[in-house]
Amino acid sequence: MGRVLTIANQKGGVGKTTTAVSLAAGCALGGQKTLLVDLDPQCNATSAVGLAPVQRHPLVDARPIREAVQQTGIEHLEVLPGSQSFRDVDALATAADTESMRVAEHLAASLSVYDMVLVDCPPSLGGLTRTALATSDEVLMPIQCEYFAMEGLTQMIEVIRQVMTTDNARLEFGGILLTMYESELDLTREIDREVREFFGDVVFTTVVPRDVALAEAPSHGVPIMNYAPRSQGARAYIELCLEVLDRV
Repeated sequence: MGRVLTIANQKGGVGKTTTAVSLAAGCALGGQKTLLVDLDPQCNATSAVGLAPVQRHPLVDARPIREAVQQTGIEHLEVLPGSQSFRDVDALATAADTESMRVAEHLAASLSVYDMVLVDCPPSLGGLTRTALATSDEVLMPIQCEYFAMEGLTQMIEVIRQVMTTDNARLEFGGILLTMYESELDLTREIDREVREFFGDVVFTTVVPRDVALAEAPSHGVPIMNYAPRSQGARAYIELCLEVLDRV
């Protein structure tokens, strides 16, 4: 089985789904057989690649996950779509530990055919995020360059540590990504310096700039590489993809 990378942060609006979709598209364009898993009830990762949410989430449905995977217009990229069903979301988010592990095992059993699996989580520290972490090899945390994002970082790291010690000993901290980066702002440069001084090489060299094209791409149902391949955002995510693939 290839790498399973969860994109997680309990704070919303930090570029989590954008990162999951863009990384998945970048890996697929690089020839990696890639699966994008949408665990967020908002289903933004699903719509961002031009697909619609499903009635029942594949992780609580009885049928094999391979039957629920959908093709995209991008070669090598497939999607396990999300569901907005309150019943399914509640079932996944409030599952007991044993049920959560069963869901994780159900997902893991279907991932062996992929080189790379990217899991998009909801902005929370709840059951959906823990289920994703229990299945994953690595977790990547996007954070916006602001102080409130820094405060939430410690909470997320504590959840990651708990999963490492109780549910998934193979889980590793894959990296921290600085998003919505504005180099002309003193605050951005200060946050960049503090994060790198504290976390060192865990922080990706690549930063994702504020780019209107990144906000526009989802409304067209395509990743940034297809919508605006020459944009700053596309270039940043291609560079990030190369970094992620290099961190084996």
